[in-house]
Amino acid sequence: MNQKVLLLTFTLVFICNLIFAQNGQITGRVTSSSGEALELVNVGISELNLGGITDNQGNFRIEQVPEGTWKVQASFIGFQPKQEVAKVQNGEEIKLNFELSSTDTQMDEVVVTGTMTEISRADSPVPVEVITPELFRKNPTPSLFESVGMVNGVQPQLNCNVCNTGDIHINGMEGPYTMILIDGMPIVSALSSVYGLSGIPNSMVERIEVVKGPASSLYGSEAMGGIINVITKSPVRAPLVSADVFSTTWGEVSADAAIRFNAGEATSLFGVNYFNYENPIDKNGDNFTDMTLQDRISIFNKWNFSRKNNRAFSLAGRYVYEDRWGGEMNWDKHQHRGGDEVYGESIYTKRAEFIGLYQLPVKERIFTQFSYNWHHQDSWYGDTPYMAKQEVAFLQTYWDKKWGENHKFLLGTSFRYTVYDDNTPATATADGEANQPARTPLPGVFVQDEWTMNPKQKLLLGYRYDYDNHHGHVHSPRLAYKASPSENHTLRASFGTGFRVVNIFTEDHAALTGAREVVISEELNPEKSYNGNLNYVWSIPTDDFYLEFDATGFYSYFTNKIIADLDSDPDKIFYNNLRGHAISQGISLNTNLTFNFPLKILAGISYMDVFQKENTGNDGDLEKVRQLHAPKWSGNYTISYGLPQGYSVDFTGKWNGPMRLPILPNDYRPEYSPWHLIANVQLSKKWDNGLELYGGVKNLLNFVPKDPIMRPFDPFDENVDDPINNPNGYTFDPAYNFASMQGIRAFAGIRYNLY
Repeated sequence: MNQKVLLLTFTLVFICNLIFAQNGQITGRVTSSSGEALELVNVGISELNLGGITDNQGNFRIEQVPEGTWKVQASFIGFQPKQEVAKVQNGEEIKLNFELSSTDTQMDEVVVTGTMTEISRADSPVPVEVITPELFRKNPTPSLFESVGMVNGVQPQLNCNVCNTGDIHINGMEGPYTMILIDGMPIVSALSSVYGLSGIPNSMVERIEVVKGPASSLYGSEAMGGIINVITKSPVRAPLVSADVFSTTWGEVSADAAIRFNAGEATSLFGVNYFNYENPIDKNGDNFTDMTLQDRISIFNKWNFSRKNNRAFSLAGRYVYEDRWGGEMNWDKHQHRGGDEVYGESIYTKRAEFIGLYQLPVKERIFTQFSYNWHHQDSWYGDTPYMAKQEVAFLQTYWDKKWGENHKFLLGTSFRYTVYDDNTPATATADGEANQPARTPLPGVFVQDEWTMNPKQKLLLGYRYDYDNHHGHVHSPRLAYKASPSENHTLRASFGTGFRVVNIFTEDHAALTGAREVVISEELNPEKSYNGNLNYVWSIPTDDFYLEFDATGFYSYFTNKIIADLDSDPDKIFYNNLRGHAISQGISLNTNLTFNFPLKILAGISYMDVFQKENTGNDGDLEKVRQLHAPKWSGNYTISYGLPQGYSVDFTGKWNGPMRLPILPNDYRPEYSPWHLIANVQLSKKWDNGLELYGGVKNLLNFVPKDPIMRPFDPFDENVDDPINNPNGYTFDPAYNFASMQGIRAFAGIRYNLY
């Protein structure tokens, strides 16, 4: 009887413990080896998908930790990650302190873009550059479009001096060759590529991953030149409240705010970004606005749901509305929009996005990703209308499987469906009498094997197959190899092919300005490319400093390249496939130098040779023509120094060598831009309560281009036939652009983070 009583008592106690057991929490502080508190350090338990981020004092808190023994890791770019073991029981609070050693190699940061699976940068066979908001804060900008210009070899290129729309070039290749992802979803492309990065709140960004070179075997069309993947913050690890507001002496105002909250088993992050500029300025006296006026609001919401066995499930949505215009100083939208009396370019944009990730409730790691975006543009370029709508639905499922100890296997299928409609010949019927929206289904399958040959060598084999109604069967193989003969030396090599479907108007702003007539002289074929790059990383740790060299050589060969001929006729743009080939080749070097005192220097330099060779006559000789807006030399730098009592100073800059520009026949303006540097300085002060004040000066050297608009006094070309006043037959043209028209200006702002 006593044994039965004891057994019953033990059972009741055990059940009560299960019923009334409380989840515990882990708190602590993260500092550097010199004792400095580290802010924005990721501290988490990967097994549970739980974590937090340190505040200004280096403190962190991980809540709702179930009973058990867990490995807690603190990781931060520029520092060696560190792991501690915490035993949680009876709902108690466990305190852990981490002291991180500086390396500044960034090699232990987890990345996903190169292989579509989580992997450390050091182990990735594909070179991936990681940029965090911490870098962007050293030169605050109102949009990610401008921020990515701080990356060596990446150039945000403005294509119009009136409406200031643009695209992003990687290694000298135009915007259509750059795929822009948000959380791995290809929802910023084609029509939206001009505006896709403008409305992403900086407060929502955890990091940006950049892959330069071929990636079509995983991501398909448009990934011929490279990928920019914007990784948004996990609501679980985001600050409770964050805000960032700044303004400039030109009258720009940018406000960024986000809040985190819990709702049952879900955690949500809600963010708003607002940018306003309503101060027409004409410093160069051509009666045109030097900077486009803008009124933009973006709303972002992301949800993470807690599931059994910590399976992934997240949903996110974004809505962007923008009203922008540029033109003559006396232009008024209520009187002159769409008219031919006063010239203006007015663009109304509405955009909605929805993305999601769901891990299937099965033993294997099978994930489904889905997205949908809707984009509407209502625009007038002078008296030329451009009305366009685009819808893109995307569904992708992939199986992430580890075979044995040496093979990491990825098998997936995807389907993208695009509907595009506008008022141009791009969606007209063959006879030009009716409108016929373009509907483009693009199914594909892909497979990848990441083979760890031995601890020092890794080989990645990838293949993708797509089928396009117009272009047929498309094959995209990829090969990547990584060798690490020692912990301080890493060599990576990759080769792949790419393709790009034909889509002119949605990607080339020059076709929309109204300044030129579009001529499609033949049926266009899809582009193909063959790409390769070689990457070498050498790290040099010493007692006094840490130095890292990251060098990359790249080469791309294009066939059937679709070119926009702006040289043959000043009034027209001729589109055709290149009768010859095009080449993009060069080398880039990045250096990171961190001292054991608070000085850090990041610097990069790139050499690019981007050109095309075309058969322009009957003799078979190929003529070499240099790519527009592709400087042979370019570079950037960031110099940061920490001062006592929370002060710091940052010097940033980006420089470009001469680049070829679109000029008119007998143009008096030089065909190549001058060497120029855009330099900035910032002073900031941080307090322990999460408050930060900052201010500085942009474009210290006050560099602005000369004569950016041809014949600004005759934007409707009413007097171009006057042989006396216009003997060269110049026409209105706003495409002569190589730098912003904004001169020197001061800025000031305030940030706040509450954890």
